[in-house]
Amino acid sequence: MFAILKNNKFVNFLPENTPFKLDGVQYPQNWLNLSTPQEKTKLGIVDVVYGQRADDKYYWVSEDAPVVDNGVVKVNYTATPKDLAECLKQALSAVNAQAYSILLPSDWMVVKAYESSSNVPTEWSAWRQEIRDQAANQVTAISACTTVDQLAALPSVEWAHDPNYVAPVVNEV
Repeated sequence: MFAILKNNKFVNFLPENTPFKLDGVQYPQNWLNLSTPQEKTKLGIVDVVYGQRADDKYYWVSEDAPVVDNGVVKVNYTATPKDLAECLKQALSAVNAQAYSILLPSDWMVVKAYESSSNVPTEWSAWRQEIRDQAANQVTAISACTTVDQLAALPSVEWAHDPNYVAPVVNEV
């Protein structure tokens, strides 16, 4: 994203791949991508730098007015925490739903073992328990949060891969 400055004051945003008119001259949609930094500077066109946006799951986020700082247009965000109880409820529900969806494809093994009085293969049983443990640990971490900031800062669960998982081959060039 670019912006037009006049006398070091913000005038307007210029989205890439959009034709625009400036000082009576019509510019094609690819001009911003093909022009040099010097050509842009000559017309008062500068980069727009966006600040970090808070996660919409946990915050009401609004975009602040653009600010010119040393010839760069900066856009930041204001984040207001949502209701903690509701965020906790949604986070707990999401973790449980993730664990459920990860375990669901292998539930047939448990049913088959029960019906045939046999055992679930050891590696599958251990993996299923690991998923349940990971979910329980995340539930504990979520439940311990006393602020929305703490909840938003929790890392995502890196779920264990099932026993049939084959890591993708990375070809180095």
